Amino acid sequence: MKTVDEKQAFSTRLRQALKRSPRKIETATELSVQFSLRHPEAPITPQAAQKWLTGKARPTADKIETLAEWLDVSPMWLRHGVADKARPYTGNLTQMQDEPFQPTEEEILHLKRLRAMPEARRLLVLGVVEQFALDGEVWANK
Repeated sequence: MKTVDEKQAFSTRLRQALKRSPRKIETATELSVQFSLRHPEAPITPQAAQKWLTGKARPTADKIETLAEWLDVSPMWLRHGVADKARPYTGNLTQMQDEPFQPTEEEILHLKRLRAMPEARRLLVLGVVEQFALDGEVWANK
C-alpha cells in the first residue's frame, strides 16, 4: 500500500517534471488531456490528474512509464526519486568545449572515489547529482 508520503513525494516530482517540460501544464485538465493523448488505452480524468498533482494518488506503473517518457525523466526517478541512470547532458556542449577544463585535485579525488564504488552506490551518487542538476534547471526556468 502506498503511503501518503510516497504519494506526496511523487506529486512533487511530477510537478517538478511538468515545470521543466517544453509545454507548460498548469491545470489538472491540461495534464489529463496531454496524458490521455500519449496513453490512449487508459485515458485519465481531470479528477485523477488532480489527485496525482495534490498527492492523493499515484498512478500505476504503466502510467508512470508514459509520464516519464513524455516528460523526459527516468521512470525510476518519477516513481521513487532515484535515478536509474544519468541523463545525457543537454546543454551547450560547444560552449563547454571552448572553455578550458582543468579539474582540481579535489575533483580528481572525488572521481577516483566514485569509480571505486560498487555500481549500486555509484548510481545512488549519480542520482543525487542528477536531482540537484534537475532542481537547478527547474528553478532557473521559473
